[in-house]
Amino acid sequence: MYNGLNEEMIRDISKKKQEPAWMLEFRLNSLKKFMELDMPRFGPKLDIDFSSINYYKKVSESSSNWDKVNCSIRKTFDELGVIDAEEKYLGGVTNQYESEVVYHSLQGELEKKGIIFLSTDDALKKYPDLFYKYFNHLVKYDENKFTALNGALWSGGSFIYIPPHTHLDRPLQSYFRIDSMALGQFERTIIIVDDDAELSYIEGCTAMSYSVNSLHAGVVEIYVGKNAHMKYSTIQNWSKDVYNLVTKRAIVESGGLMEWVDGNIGSGVTMKYPSCILKGDESRGNSISIAYAKSNQVLDAGAKMIHIGKNTKSKIISKSIASEGGIANYRGEVKINKGARNSMATVKCDTIILDSISKSDTYPKNVVSNNCSTLEHEASVSRVSEEKLFYLMSKGLSEEKAKELVISGFISEFKNELPMEYAVELNRLLKEI
Repeated sequence: MYNGLNEEMIRDISKKKQEPAWMLEFRLNSLKKFMELDMPRFGPKLDIDFSSINYYKKVSESSSNWDKVNCSIRKTFDELGVIDAEEKYLGGVTNQYESEVVYHSLQGELEKKGIIFLSTDDALKKYPDLFYKYFNHLVKYDENKFTALNGALWSGGSFIYIPPHTHLDRPLQSYFRIDSMALGQFERTIIIVDDDAELSYIEGCTAMSYSVNSLHAGVVEIYVGKNAHMKYSTIQNWSKDVYNLVTKRAIVESGGLMEWVDGNIGSGVTMKYPSCILKGDESRGNSISIAYAKSNQVLDAGAKMIHIGKNTKSKIISKSIASEGGIANYRGEVKINKGARNSMATVKCDTIILDSISKSDTYPKNVVSNNCSTLEHEASVSRVSEEKLFYLMSKGLSEEKAKELVISGFISEFKNELPMEYAVELNRLLKEI
């Protein structure tokens, strides 16, 4: 049923990675839980053929020199613009191809500041105590079937530590690529932004298109210290044969700020709800996202904000676009606990539907457990009218260009939050899909 996914496979992967005994035990416990748990009972239908998936594929050793990376892999990342972006915009990069990181670099001056940025596999070897302190503490392996699967098979991803009072003038980036048919990619990312520190991190995701489905089930754990600031920007453009099932969660200490900027353009099915646990007093969490679903796509995305500390604030802005029979849903949760006094939360969900065969639904869950906090929820759904398109076309635009202009204006707030080079990339993607 699971194409060789058994204890022997897990032991073999752990042995190849030369992991400590506790990690092998963790993987085996995760595998057991994966076998026990049912598929999620909410969201899109997941018709995954687990027997067809290749759960682990290593194609190259990691290097900090592009000249030593396999030529075909280097060409792939070059054509994606990743190599050029590294030279112009970034302080460091990690590029993952299939199941493993194949290239990694960090500017020398950042290393001198005590910044740690390397693959999660290397972090386990080089910083075992720091790794153990943060691994699997925020996203537990037994939360659902896919966190358990990640726990059993995790490979690659980024491990970042930003020391106290350290600010970077350039973002760090990770890029994830699937080129094999029916591959499972299970990266694990851990980011720690210590007190009074600041980090901007950007993530890109693409895949080749095949007739057999692939699976991307990553886990991201982020720790934001006191008065620290973390911004995590994502543009995922997986092919339509990829199931994109990701768990992303941050915990924020007093005075800290976590920002999710989340773009969902590709994949056949997406279930992704970046979350903030606002633990400390006066901590803040923001999420702004877009989901653009076209034919044969179901994008079920949103955010979660859990208020624990006093005087905490959160804001969720969700932009959904549906056309050509696509389904773009918002699913989110805001919970203000009893002790989170004088807290404030805002949710704004806007949707445009470009034809009569597409669909969008909103599934909010809002809970306020005290009488001195405020939660506001606003939602709007509109269909682009024939009259509006006719007016734009009367000014000389084609129907395609007119729709492109409407979409661009609708998501302008999201684009403004992206790093410049990713805003340019988003414009290019919207013209292609």
